Amino acid sequence: MLKLLVVADDFTGALDSGVQFASLGAAVKVVTHPQYDLTQTEGLDVLIFDAESRHKDSQTAYRIVHDFVKRVSDFGVEFVYKKTDSGLRGNIGAELAGAMDALGREEMAFVPAFPAMSRVTRDGVHYINGIPVAQSMFGSDPFEPVKSSYVHEIISSQTDKKGIYVYDAETDGDMVAIAGHLGHEGLRLTAGCAGFAGVLAHVLGYHGSPREVKGMPEKFVMLCGSVNPVTRAQMDYAGRFGFVYRALSPEQKLSPTWPGSPECSEAARRWLGEFGESHAILDANNPDETEATNEYIRTHSLTVEEVRLNISRAIAGAGKALMDEGLDARLMCVGGDTLLALMEAVGVHELVPLCEEELGVVLTSFSYGGKSYYIMTKSGGFGEPDLLVKLASK
Repeated sequence: MLKLLVVADDFTGALDSGVQFASLGAAVKVVTHPQYDLTQTEGLDVLIFDAESRHKDSQTAYRIVHDFVKRVSDFGVEFVYKKTDSGLRGNIGAELAGAMDALGREEMAFVPAFPAMSRVTRDGVHYINGIPVAQSMFGSDPFEPVKSSYVHEIISSQTDKKGIYVYDAETDGDMVAIAGHLGHEGLRLTAGCAGFAGVLAHVLGYHGSPREVKGMPEKFVMLCGSVNPVTRAQMDYAGRFGFVYRALSPEQKLSPTWPGSPECSEAARRWLGEFGESHAILDANNPDETEATNEYIRTHSLTVEEVRLNISRAIAGAGKALMDEGLDARLMCVGGDTLLALMEAVGVHELVPLCEEELGVVLTSFSYGGKSYYIMTKSGGFGEPDLLVKLASK
C-alpha cells in the first residue's frame, strides 16, 4: 500500500518535498495529472501530486485538492501531507480545508516553518530572514502577494474551516518535538513546507541513501522565469564569474505565438553559438527592459494572468528549442511555472527526484528526443548570492 501522499501547489514545491524522501532511499514519483492512474503506484513509497493550484481561485484550488486526496484515500494511503509555500503564497486555507474534508477529519496540524532556510513561525507570525512575511519580498510578489504575516489570518481569509492548528517552530528541534507530540494518529494528516516534510521522512522510518548520479555534463544552463530579487542577486553574482547572460525581449516573452516559431528556433541557434562552452543564463525578466515590457503589456491589453502564462511558456519554449538544436548541458529551472511549462513543452508528466544538490535545489532527470537530461529546480526566493556559481562548479 502507498504509504504517503503529498499534495503541492506548484512543481518546485512538489520536488522540494519529494527529495526529502528520495534522499533517504524512499521510492518517490512526482506526477501532474489529476486523473493519474493509481495502479501505477505499485512499488512506490511516496506519491507527490503537483496540483498547480497556487494561481487558481480558492474554490477551484479546494476542489482540486479535495478530489485527488479523496481518490487516493479511497485507493488506500496511510499518511497525507499538504505541502504549502514557505512564503505562504497561494490558497493555503482553501487547500488545507480541501484535504481535511476529503479525509473527514476535524483537526489538522500546520507547521509552516523551514528553519534551515530562515523561515520561522513565532507567536503565530511567519518570518522570512527575520522579517514578517507580508513585509518581505513575498509581500510584493507580482502574482501572489502575501498580505498578512499572521498565519491564522491568512487561513481564515480563505476558509471558515475550524480545527487547523498552527504550530510555532524556530529550529529543526522544534519540528521534531512537534512530530513527537502529534504521534502516529496526529501525523496522518499534516501540512507545511519542505521543512516539516523532511522531519516526516525520518519519522516514517526512511534512513537509506539517494541514488548515485553519474555522467552529468559539465556545462550549466539556467532558464529563469522568476522575478524574485534573491534570484536576481544570484544571476548578477554569476555574471561576475563569467556566466553568459541573455534575456528574452519583451516581444519574445510576451507574444503567445513566439514559442515554437521559426524565430524561436533561430534565436536558440544564435544563443548556442554565443554560449559556447561557458555556463549560461537565459532570463525572461531583464530589468533593463522593464519600461519596454510594461509598454508591450499596455499596448496589447494583457492581464496579469496572461503575462504570467506567456512568460513561463516563452522561457520553456526557448529551453525546448535549445534542446532541439543540440544543447548538451545540465539544466536549471527557477520557478514552478517555468518548470511545468518546460515539462509540458517536451511532453513529460512524471519526474523522479534524485537528490538535493544544495539546500532547496532538487536534481531530477527526464528523457526527451531519445536523450537523457538532468535538470535542477528551485523556487525564486531560495539561496545565497553565490548559489549558481557553486552549482556550476560541481
